Amino acid sequence: MNRASDSLISVYRDRILHDSIYKVLIWLGLPVVLVQLVNVSYNIADAFWLSRYSTVALAAPRQVWPTLMFFQALAMALGAANQSLISQYIGAKMYDEATKVIKQYLTISTSFGAILGISYYLLRPILFSSITAVPQEIYNDVLGYSSIISIDLTLSYFGLCFTTILQSIGDTKRPAIINGISAIINIVLDPLMILGIGPFPRMGVIGAAIATVIARTSGGAILVYIVLKKFSFLKISFTSNIDAFWIKSMIRVGLPILLMNTLNSTAFMFQLRLINIFGVAASTAWGIGFTIIDIADAMMWGLTQATAIVIGQCLGAQEINRAKLAAKASNTIVGLSLMAGSILAYMIRDNIISLFLSNDDPLSTSIYIETERFLMWALGTLPFFGLFFVGMSVGRGSGHTLYPTIIGIVRLWIIRIGLGFLLSSYIGSIGVWMAFGLSNIFSGIASLIWVNRGGWAKPIIKRH
Repeated sequence: MNRASDSLISVYRDRILHDSIYKVLIWLGLPVVLVQLVNVSYNIADAFWLSRYSTVALAAPRQVWPTLMFFQALAMALGAANQSLISQYIGAKMYDEATKVIKQYLTISTSFGAILGISYYLLRPILFSSITAVPQEIYNDVLGYSSIISIDLTLSYFGLCFTTILQSIGDTKRPAIINGISAIINIVLDPLMILGIGPFPRMGVIGAAIATVIARTSGGAILVYIVLKKFSFLKISFTSNIDAFWIKSMIRVGLPILLMNTLNSTAFMFQLRLINIFGVAASTAWGIGFTIIDIADAMMWGLTQATAIVIGQCLGAQEINRAKLAAKASNTIVGLSLMAGSILAYMIRDNIISLFLSNDDPLSTSIYIETERFLMWALGTLPFFGLFFVGMSVGRGSGHTLYPTIIGIVRLWIIRIGLGFLLSSYIGSIGVWMAFGLSNIFSGIASLIWVNRGGWAKPIIKRH
């Protein structure tokens, strides 16, 4: 690697390792937070325009999300495992090793993306009829939306590689800006394609899906161009040389995350089935409620991503105490931010719920009541969910992912699904919402204990 390329990466590395830990977390996390806020605006706009098409149509994207998450589980696992390796190699100034990891990551991720995208398209009728039991009122909308989104699934495996590369280096600004541009494109296209404005026909949920694919494909293309141009010294390409250490690292770091994401998404499908049992009003309340929750937890995503980057590079540079300090600082920032976000979301919940309802729709009253019940149990427990997410990020950055995975499994399968099924059998849909809140409290406390003990604070990379 030449001096210019070494210097380019060292700028990020030195700041991560030597600047104030709070400043570093904000510096890395703020761009992603801002984009998440833009994405929240997109989610709200998407739900709003779909509600203008049909009140219950806004439930369709949320019905698709758990099944899509199942097929994206491998992408998330590969991303987390490779971020651990790339960030730690960069922290250790082993840039050639980082490049080898990138090539193997790109090759395997792209290959699986094509396979899983086709599989999702073929299997989705079974998923929505037999597993999540989508209400008949929105079944055709869900099937149509998912057919288009299967394209986005395939492309996401390729695009996530380039986001992971930049974030592992310490550059969160460019991915954030590009994701923001993508979200803005989506916001602009939504009303045109959903309602049929201008040259576009009235397409409803199909239009929402097409707008999403166009926006994300455009953003992904820009991201790939920037990475290949700005970091050309990495010589990113596909490779047929997949070495044993990389495979072992994927199994050690990625397998627990793959297991957790697979079980999580399956749990979300069963949770959705529980909700759908109570009819389309409960299904729509779930869609509206999560739109409001998105406002409260927008702070979480960027800041916890920053946590994984800082911990990975600190451990690679043998800065163990600094890695522990980063984890504790992240818990403080995320916990307080989500507390403030939850309070704000609760204060304006009535106005937002009403935004998606029509006085002419006979289901509006039922949907409003269900959404209120959901938010009562969800918003107050979001700070605990933030602590759990910090624990997950600590696991990704350090490469020690088993314990957070166990917490995640208990959170969803024992509390949300098991307890939710039991409670809903006696007290109806409110039992599902209660289990949602209790699962957040459990996972937050358990993660906080694990992070504070510090057993994760040791690198996993191989030194020569």
